[in-house]
Parts: sequence; C-alpha cells; structure tokens
Amino acid sequence: MRKFLVILDDSRECLNAMRFAAMRATNTGGGVTILSVIPPDEFNHWIGVADIMREEARERIIVHFEVFAKWMRDRQGIDPELVIREGEAVTEILAQIQEDPDIGVLVLGAGTEKSGPGPLIASMTKQAGFLPIPMTLVPGEMSKERLESIT
Repeated sequence: MRKFLVILDDSRECLNAMRFAAMRATNTGGGVTILSVIPPDEFNHWIGVADIMREEARERIIVHFEVFAKWMRDRQGIDPELVIREGEAVTEILAQIQEDPDIGVLVLGAGTEKSGPGPLIASMTKQAGFLPIPMTLVPGEMSKERLESIT
C-alpha cells in the first residue's frame, strides 16, 4: 500500500496538507502516515526538566493528531498512523522515508507569507533532487472545495 507522509506542525498550512493527503489516500486506496518532529533545542534544560518537557510535547502532538485522525476516519475512511521523532526536521523526514518503504509521496503545506512558503519547504526543496519519492506542495490558501476537485 502506498502511503502519503504528511508533517504535523503548528503551521496553518498543515491543515491543507492533511486534507490533501487524506483525500488522495482515499481516492487511490492508500494510507497516511503523520510525522511530527520534536526539535532538539526544546530540551536544553536540566535532564529532569527536559524529560518533563519532552513528555508534554508528545502529549500535545497526540492531542493535535487525534483531531486530524478523527476527521480522516470520519470523513475519509482513513486510519492514519502517527510517528513522533526527535531531531532536526529535514533529517527526521528523510530518515522516515528511508525506514518506511511504503511511503510513496511526501506532502507539505506551503505558507502564504511574503517571506516564502516556509522554512521546511525551503529546506526540503534543496533535497528534492535526491529524494527517493515525489514531494507534493499544497498551497495554504487553497480552498477545501478546490482540494476536493483535484484529489
């Protein structure tokens, strides 16, 4: 089964990437893996405090994931998989792609700020020529109706 890998973060455009991945998975008989990466700089504290902060970050991710997962199950009939990794986002995305041979497409949401589509897309496009799978960029301002019509 081909899976769509989508990144869960705090960006607004993440919502459209989630929608696109779920709709494409439904329409192609695929699955969805949702990856959330906890950056290492969040834990530059004493060990005990870092452990507590790491656990709180994981709990926030799981709560956020459950919102998307419920929508995907209820509306798209897709039961997504959650993967939480710690490290630098690009490194962890590439590692997840290498470790899961069922991942067939990376889906990223593009921001609409004047400064560009966002730091993750800027970093990932530098890697695009070396990716073993295609990368789909979903515009953050694309309407739900437009997403439905193209998926």
